[in-house]
Amino acid sequence: MQAFLSALLSLNIQLSSFGGGTTLLGYICTQGSINSARICFTCHNFEYQGSAPASELASCGLDVSQLNRPDRMQDNSAHDRVNPVKGAVVFSNIVTTISPTYAQEVQTAEGGRGLHTTLNSYSKKFVGVLNGIDTNSWDPLTDDFLKVQYNADDLQGKMENKETLRKNLKLSSADSTQPLVGCITRLVAQKGVHLIRHSIYRTLELGGQFVLLGSSPVEHIQVSFLLSQGIYIHTFYLMISMRYGAVPIARKTGGLNDSVFDVDDDAIPLHFRNGFTFVTADEQGANSALERAFNHYRKSSESWQQLVQRNMKIDFSWDSSASQYIDLYEKSVARAKSSKRA
Repeated sequence: MQAFLSALLSLNIQLSSFGGGTTLLGYICTQGSINSARICFTCHNFEYQGSAPASELASCGLDVSQLNRPDRMQDNSAHDRVNPVKGAVVFSNIVTTISPTYAQEVQTAEGGRGLHTTLNSYSKKFVGVLNGIDTNSWDPLTDDFLKVQYNADDLQGKMENKETLRKNLKLSSADSTQPLVGCITRLVAQKGVHLIRHSIYRTLELGGQFVLLGSSPVEHIQVSFLLSQGIYIHTFYLMISMRYGAVPIARKTGGLNDSVFDVDDDAIPLHFRNGFTFVTADEQGANSALERAFNHYRKSSESWQQLVQRNMKIDFSWDSSASQYIDLYEKSVARAKSSKRA
């Protein structure tokens, strides 16, 4: 990480992950104040764009007429509003997001939430880089929050932690081999709340147990989930959970499509297959993936253990992602120097 930060400093790169801040910095650069700096805007989720009345720019001492224009910050859906994320896309030298598939999805009308035309216009500088995790912090062999530490070559600790979790949640421990499904997410429409609810009941029908960590800004959704399930625990995001030996069940969308590869897909090399996926966001799709996972778990314990061990050894570190970012920064600086010489 230190080497990564040092590389950024040497490349004269200005980073920002906030749309408004990037927009303003980019605008300043175009006015010549710091025109040697290169700007990279990274957006995790284009669902949230920070649209606001254009008049609010004046309170920041900015010229509304200069920024509230179709080719700058003007919101694509309302001409009297400005969109900081759109402005960030326009004014940045590089735009990145969390995965290659998500970068493609947000350039469509369905996925772009009104920004797809802008993202398509600037597609040459728009890149999806798959996220990574801090593998030093997230390591089941050294994690003090676990009752028992373990690794891919000794999974006994994983079983003991599973039993501890069940006891803490007052779930039945009568069958130590009973499947346990975990889910951590924001309970919003974008995350498929209806499929999460359906999966809870389908898991119970299949003889499994389900634990959920989720919160929602919509009160009736929050109350519904917490009261009906009585489950609220700490668990791990997908890459982290795989490092800890979980097998993912996921829809093929966004970053999931770039990191989860179906165990039954013969077109994928065996060593890359790591989970169970479905394509359509409906109950039939979720059912298919859940049922295949349960069948695999129950019918072939040896194969399942090999799958768990393979997942734990996948390199989800930031090394590859950092290399891609550094390459983007170097190319951006090189283009700037070449343009300046010309």
